Amino acid sequence: MDLVRNFPLFPLGLVALPSEVVPLHIFEERYKAMIARCLEEESEFGIVWLADDGLRPVGCACAVSEILERMPDGRINLLARGTRPFRIEQRQDDLAYPAGVVEFLIDRDEPYDSEAADSAHAAYTELVLQATDKPPDPDEIGALTAYEMAATVEFGLEAKQGLLDLRSESARMKLVARLCRAAIKRLDFVDRAQARAQSNGKVHFTG
Repeated sequence: MDLVRNFPLFPLGLVALPSEVVPLHIFEERYKAMIARCLEEESEFGIVWLADDGLRPVGCACAVSEILERMPDGRINLLARGTRPFRIEQRQDDLAYPAGVVEFLIDRDEPYDSEAADSAHAAYTELVLQATDKPPDPDEIGALTAYEMAATVEFGLEAKQGLLDLRSESARMKLVARLCRAAIKRLDFVDRAQARAQSNGKVHFTG
């Protein structure tokens, strides 16, 4: 097991995924110090979901991709991009910011599951089409990983954490397909609700 010590941790009320771009507002002194170190060393930090029941053990490493704004009081607005999942093996309290001993996680060896990938890409294509009214490019969609598809949709924190916890791309593809199909049903429901709202909520009887 390859362990990395002194890895900066950023507990937040969100889940980041590899490839996802996350806007962050850095205002606490400890996180200003953390980001300053990451910028100086061009190193990663970890976003971990601080859920109602505590800190989740699996998070997503992120790299600062762009500084949007530096304010006179030291606050920073930035964009971070998710890179790779990790598990916290031990918390550390000896640095100026939250940190831990972490293990970066890799997927288990498995054959490529074309059926799971095709199902996920088809469901994602349908979701994009319904949400934007624009048919996406099939070649672009076909090249997307489960993380890359999920990073563009607000699936909810539990669903995103579920994806992050899985060590199998075929399992992630199957989950993305289910999530996309559920999202399509919600879009259908919203469309019907809006149609009802446009009729002032009244039921029209004839005869």
